[in-house]
Order: sequence, then C-alpha cells, then structure tokens
Amino acid sequence: MASTRLLILIAAAALLLAAAVPAARAQEETDHEDEFSYIVGEENGPEHWGKIKPEWSHCGGGEMQSPIDLTHSRVTLVRGLGYLNHSYRAADASIVNRGHDIMVRFNGDAGSVVINGTAYYLRQLHWHSPTEHSVDGRRYDMELHMVHESAEKKAAVIGLLYEIGHPDRFLQKMEPYLRMIADKQDREEKVGVIDPRGARGRASVYYRYMGSLTTPPCTEGVIWTIVRRVRTVSKYQLELLREAVHDDMENNARPLQAVNHRDISIFRPIPHKRY
Repeated sequence: MASTRLLILIAAAALLLAAAVPAARAQEETDHEDEFSYIVGEENGPEHWGKIKPEWSHCGGGEMQSPIDLTHSRVTLVRGLGYLNHSYRAADASIVNRGHDIMVRFNGDAGSVVINGTAYYLRQLHWHSPTEHSVDGRRYDMELHMVHESAEKKAAVIGLLYEIGHPDRFLQKMEPYLRMIADKQDREEKVGVIDPRGARGRASVYYRYMGSLTTPPCTEGVIWTIVRRVRTVSKYQLELLREAVHDDMENNARPLQAVNHRDISIFRPIPHKRY
C-alpha cells in the first residue's frame, strides 16, 4: 500500500514539473524537428501543430498567438513605454543545431532587459528566415529572436528584422561555428565568450504586444518587442544559416496569426527641437 502511494506521489510530482516548464525554457528546448514542419499542407505542417500533441493545443486554439502583422493602422503610439533598458554583457556560450533552427545558448550571465520594472535575463538567441513578423504586410529576409526569462519564469522576446545587404557583423563572428555544426542535428559546440550587444544594436523605436512562442508548444503570455529599424545581412550569411539547419525546408518561419483584439503599441522618442 505504501509503495502504491509513493508511486502516485511520484507521478503527481512529475505532472506538476511538466506543467511548470517556463515559456522561455520551452522555446530553448524545442527540438521536435521530426514532429513538426513549416511546410503548409504537410500532415505536421503549421496548420496542424495544435493537433499533434495535447500540450501543443495553443498552436491551434490560442487567441494570442505569434507572429502577427504589425499594421500601422492598428498601432498606437505609447511614449510611456520608454527606451529599451538593457544591460547585456559578454558571457560563455554554445551554438546548437536544433534541427529546425540554429541557437546560441548563453551558459553564463549575459545580462538582462527591464520591461515594466521587471528584469528579463537573456537565455538564448536564434534565427528565422524569412522574418516571422511582418510590417504592413511585408516580410523581410531574416528575423533574430533574443529570448529572455524573468525570475518568475515569464518570457520576453526581442525580435530584430533583416534584409539582404551588407554582412551582419555579429553573424560574421559566428560563421566558423556555423560550419562546425552544419547539417548535424543536436550538435552543440562551445564558442567561448560572446557579446550579445553586437546582436542587439542601438535602435530605439520598437513595437510591443503580447503574444506567444512561435514554435510548439506555442505558449502564450510572451512579451514581444520588435525593433523597427531593419538591419542588413548578406545573402551568403543567410544561405549559410539555412544550409546549416538539418532539415529539407526552405524556410523556418511560422505563418502569420490572427491579431484578434490585441493592442499593438509603438515607442518613438520625442524629436529634439532645433533652436
């Protein structure tokens, strides 16, 4: 009898732990490359993600899903959002081929960004091509996601948009490591100390809305910040990223999701007056 009660307690504890997986950690550990696809029309394509597993139900039935189109007719100027208050620092990191994308995981303290008075600590960053978010219906060539997590295990993601042009300096530093893990799913390599400030840049205008992870389990309650300034990446760098991923898909961007009744805000500094 005692052993039966012990087994029941262990099973209950396991269920509680599974339910407590934080959103940022869920995105970090998404490695279901054989279970979901970005190809519309496939059995495991994005329109079917919500039916593949019970815990992925938000992908199909959520009301606050990401990505979305940042349509200016729906955007409200909110100066009270303030400048992005981030304090990033160089930290030890690894590069991981997750099968559906390439991720840089910070093993040390890479700093944080403060949103609404709460510190969100940078955990990892990864790339999507083309961009997942669009601006007035336009999708650019690449989107970088900087994934953060608060002490309460809530997620906040900063997204940066890129178009084909001059090489991206941050990616230039990562090129040797991209070649090391090319076409090798679940391959992880130490890359030493990486400074995320090179990825973030200094642009101050950004969009803000509440959404979700863009890969299964599509957990909601994620604070999204999309930087307005579009940066550049070379065609070679974009091809290197895509060729390194261990899949047969031409892109790894989730289709746009319904905005529903969500608010989309934009922060823009007050222009300096000239005297």
